[in-house]
Amino acid sequence: MQTSFISFASQSDDSAVGQQATTTTSSTGEGAKSESGATPQNNYSGLIMIVVLIAVFYFLLIRPQQKKQKEMRKFREALKEGDHVVTAGGIYGKITGVKDTTFIINIGDGVNIKIDKGSVYPSAADTQAAQAK
Repeated sequence: MQTSFISFASQSDDSAVGQQATTTTSSTGEGAKSESGATPQNNYSGLIMIVVLIAVFYFLLIRPQQKKQKEMRKFREALKEGDHVVTAGGIYGKITGVKDTTFIINIGDGVNIKIDKGSVYPSAADTQAAQAK
């Protein structure tokens, strides 16, 4: 099947019309076409782009987040009595007791609270000391 197009050249200029006709037939005649009308190379280009996009998302977003979560898990497991921490609510305190899933934190004179291990973060002083080392 040949494609046709409207030529804006004058009818008396046969050479321009002949050139356009040859470019039209040469562009449609090149490459084998599959039944869907696309060349075999184009069938995989969409799939390759999706795979590349997933790889970029993995290395730029997912992997760094997993590393950060792993570091926080190690930090929480390494906490012991006497360490200074900050809770997710912004309460500064000193760990006085460690249990399986909770900490007992002293936040003042005789004021102890029980909090979940998941809501504990390193205090600013501990973070600065670790960066200085």
